[in-house]
Amino acid sequence: MRGMKAMVMLAAVSALAFSAGCSREGRKDRILFDERYFPSKAQPVDKKVSLADFTVTVQDAAQSLDGAREAGRHEGTRYCIQTYGTSRIDWVVGPDSDASQLRIADGKLIFRGTCLRP
Repeated sequence: MRGMKAMVMLAAVSALAFSAGCSREGRKDRILFDERYFPSKAQPVDKKVSLADFTVTVQDAAQSLDGAREAGRHEGTRYCIQTYGTSRIDWVVGPDSDASQLRIADGKLIFRGTCLRP
């Protein structure tokens, strides 16, 4: 009887551990900035003209402007590396811009830059 209880307990603990791991699976690749998650997306301004000119949109910028700036920097760098193989960016309005130049619309921080070829 003791062996059966131990097996049931082990199965329950294993199932609990497995379900806890599954529920976090979508969060493993999230990168936090200022201890917060900022969904971000980079996309070309006009695919027909050039992929080098792009915008980055960072959601929930009100959580932390510093964190949103760094999330935008990260997303822009990722975009340029994937598109051109370089992390060099000429920001029109970017993470290092003066606060008065930043564009925030509907809680989204928007940057614009150009990937520089190596």
